[in-house]
Amino acid sequence: MEAGQERSGEPVRYQDHVDLRGGHFHGPVTVGAACEHTPYEPTVLSALPAAPAGFTGRDRELSALLDGLRPPDGPPETDAAALWAVTGLGGMGKTALALEAAHIARRSRWFAGGTLFLDLAGYDENPLTPEQAVASLLYALGVGGAHLPSDEIDQHALYRSRLTTLADQGRRVLLLFDNVCDPGQLPPLLPGSAEHRVLFTSRESHPSLPARELSLGPLCPRDSADLVTKALSLREPEDGRSPRDAASLRELTGLCGHMPLALQIAAAVLRHRGSSAGMGSLLAELRSSTSRTDALRSRGVDQYGRPLALAPVFEACLRRLPADRIRALCLLAQVPCADYDTDTAAEIAALPRAAALDLLADLAWAHLVTREQPGDPPRDRWSIHDLVRSYAGALGESDPRLAAEAAGARTRARRHLCRLAALADRNFPAPVHDPSPAATARRNAALAWFDSEHANLVAVVQAPDRQDAETRLALGLHLAGYLRWRRFYEDWIAVGRTARSLAHELGDERAEAAACNHLGNALSRGGRPAEAVEPLTRAALLFDRVADPTGEGMAWNNLGLAYRRSGDLERSLAIHRRARDRFQALGDRWNEGRAQHNIGLVLDEVGRPAEAAAAFRLACDLHRRRDRIYYGDSLNSLGWALYTVGETTEAITVLEKSLQVRRQDDNWYATGMTAANLALALESAGRHTEATEARDAAQEACARVGTQALVYGHVH
Repeated sequence: MEAGQERSGEPVRYQDHVDLRGGHFHGPVTVGAACEHTPYEPTVLSALPAAPAGFTGRDRELSALLDGLRPPDGPPETDAAALWAVTGLGGMGKTALALEAAHIARRSRWFAGGTLFLDLAGYDENPLTPEQAVASLLYALGVGGAHLPSDEIDQHALYRSRLTTLADQGRRVLLLFDNVCDPGQLPPLLPGSAEHRVLFTSRESHPSLPARELSLGPLCPRDSADLVTKALSLREPEDGRSPRDAASLRELTGLCGHMPLALQIAAAVLRHRGSSAGMGSLLAELRSSTSRTDALRSRGVDQYGRPLALAPVFEACLRRLPADRIRALCLLAQVPCADYDTDTAAEIAALPRAAALDLLADLAWAHLVTREQPGDPPRDRWSIHDLVRSYAGALGESDPRLAAEAAGARTRARRHLCRLAALADRNFPAPVHDPSPAATARRNAALAWFDSEHANLVAVVQAPDRQDAETRLALGLHLAGYLRWRRFYEDWIAVGRTARSLAHELGDERAEAAACNHLGNALSRGGRPAEAVEPLTRAALLFDRVADPTGEGMAWNNLGLAYRRSGDLERSLAIHRRARDRFQALGDRWNEGRAQHNIGLVLDEVGRPAEAAAAFRLACDLHRRRDRIYYGDSLNSLGWALYTVGETTEAITVLEKSLQVRRQDDNWYATGMTAANLALALESAGRHTEATEARDAAQEACARVGTQALVYGHVH
């Protein structure tokens, strides 16, 4: 029906979505009879689309939204938020949340004046204008035909007047506007009374508006699995794929980035293929696809008539961005980092820091990147949703100019991270040789930096593009000390293998020796000592070839540890003594202390605790003023050996000293190990209360690193 056209008789009720753009109705509206002789009265309306089927999760956001919509107990609060925004990346379920809240509010009779819904179509090619929206809302409020003013200003005034009349009658109205793209769409639609509520959805944040904003991110894994399960059972209640294959469901929801639209598409594909098909074929398609956003599509539409495809949603989001923002997003997506600090993003985009910060803020405003501020003091970090990364990365790869720029961006990011890793690696062991507060602060800052960039550094070293081998090799070697400290053995092994391969390809024997030494150490400590023998033997050979006797001695030391962990104690003892003798000849007391400590470990294991204690005493003497961390290790080992031979009183004194030293460093594994040993010694001495306290300290420390309470060399 054309705008302004009249019909006589009973009130006309428009039931389905009818397009108002270009002078047509848009959205479900309820219209009273409209003729010049018929007075109009505000009508109690419910013009909402159906509630979302199988709505899942969003408990916190839904609760906050309902608190904002709920009628006040007393007179209306003048400072209450009358305008609420649900924002987020396209596909995050904004409309579903808004409709779920609106339906709960309607069923609860919170809005006696009605609940109105209007899709402003902000991301379509022809969005609804404010004038069209006001005309549509006036029809819904029972004003049309001869009662509809021809002048737009008068229409806006009448619209507000109708809402004010309803407010004066105590009849609150909820206005739900979907797909707002421009904040200018809203002001003409806002009521003049604070009693009404306006709820709108948008893919962008609109800080210029006085709206309480709820920003939606991905669902949690549990809610993602529930969404798929519900979507499958809605069609076929007996569909047992979700409970039957929980592991596949977890992988599927992860590949969908826990995004509601992607999960609905995946469920639609599974429904189409039938319950007997399983999830394996869809998982294989998503794993192998060069662009998951292209793979995530299904025939048909959802319950609101929207296509089940992800790529068009992202295309519409990017269409609103300036070209330089699209370029930056594509570059960020093609660098193998899970997230970025502002400086790294600036390097990737080849921009000054201030310009990069402005760019990132724009992308965050569009919900194409997420801004987080971890740490104390907080520092900005930026991340891209996996599916946006897939889409923007594929877009960049399809453009030869952007693909060439991306290669340069990856090189800049690698070299930037390698410079910072080299600095952190130099400062990381500082308290070992310099226990001053300044050195400790530098070390703590280095550790915090490694913690924040850990996943990115590993990914950059492991990147498959094979560019810039020298930088990737250097980065892998700088990363090794941190991975050892944090006991990230699988990452240490993976980085060590890559570094070894890169060094060999480059013909750099000194770097290959270091990489082999790190790889063997990682394998040995990571529970694979038999595999460690080959790279450690190779490391010793290469260190000898490049005339590095200290490196050769360190490789022997690590090889002795690998043999001990493999059970070849006789060979282990001989190799450790060989390493000790090498370091004595070199006058290297620090490494001599490490070898002496390892000799004690083997002697303890072969049942010679008195000799082990003597070796540990020598190690303590060598480390006391040279290395606080290894001094703590040697004290712990000495305390255990003394406890083993029955010297309980001295064992307790030594272990308490070890615990004091260990607590000065962020090494909770070692702290837990010493506290557990101390608990055994205290229990043996009959000091049960203190023993309980020590056990509690051990459990607390070990819980921080996800391990069990350990005693020296053994799990209890």
